[in-house]
Amino acid sequence: MVRKEIQTRQAPQAIGPYSQAIEAGGFVYVSGQIPIDPATGNVVEGIEQQTHQVMNNLQAVLEAAELSFANVVKFTIYITSMDDFAKVNEVYAGYLEQPYPARATVEVSRLPKGVAIEMDVVAVKG
Repeated sequence: MVRKEIQTRQAPQAIGPYSQAIEAGGFVYVSGQIPIDPATGNVVEGIEQQTHQVMNNLQAVLEAAELSFANVVKFTIYITSMDDFAKVNEVYAGYLEQPYPARATVEVSRLPKGVAIEMDVVAVKG
């Protein structure tokens, strides 16, 4: 199986031994994105702004693969507090159209850089 790395400067650069995304077998697997503004390298504040930034980062990686949110078949959302679920869901919904992708939302104890949210996606080519 051929694997192709997807890379863009429009999203935060990988801070470890991983790729922003990998295309393989007709799918694109996008690594978890946290709310870092790629222009400044800073974490944005507030759960709504963090959610927007994560969605923008995901969108940039998808665009580098010549895809959009319409190609996404699975989201995984990691949040540090389920108390933020309604706010996250409201922002998230603004980026998507029906039929919505499959999704899991998981509360976790901590995320990198102390952020409140991280998301990864799986998208299909074609």
